[in-house]
Amino acid sequence: QVQLAESGGGLVQAGTSLRLSCAASGGTSSSRVMAWFRQAPGKEREFVTAINKSGGATNYADSVKARFTISRDNSKNTVYLQMNSLQPEDTAVYYCAARSSFHSLPSDRSDSYAYWGQGTQVTVSS
Repeated sequence: QVQLAESGGGLVQAGTSLRLSCAASGGTSSSRVMAWFRQAPGKEREFVTAINKSGGATNYADSVKARFTISRDNSKNTVYLQMNSLQPEDTAVYYCAARSSFHSLPSDRSDSYAYWGQGTQVTVSS
């Protein structure tokens, strides 16, 4: 069983940056495709970005492309989300997710991911 723990959320002003981390335990994240999703109040959970097992392939939602960067350090079983130029519309709970080790391709569908963290709140003030 894989456990995921997000950290790094907080309250920031628009235009600033924040880096989220997702630490995996009870398994190795290096054997899994990882992703970040987010859910704003009153809205459905939405895809943000995903990364393949080696870190060589990534995909992003259009709304965050060129502002957010996903990366991973397989030696630390940790995935990161660097968020730059944050805007109030980025306010949400951010969730880390992992696919089962059988799958190799990143996916933007939440039902593709078997394991989820508890989420970390990101609030961007204007």
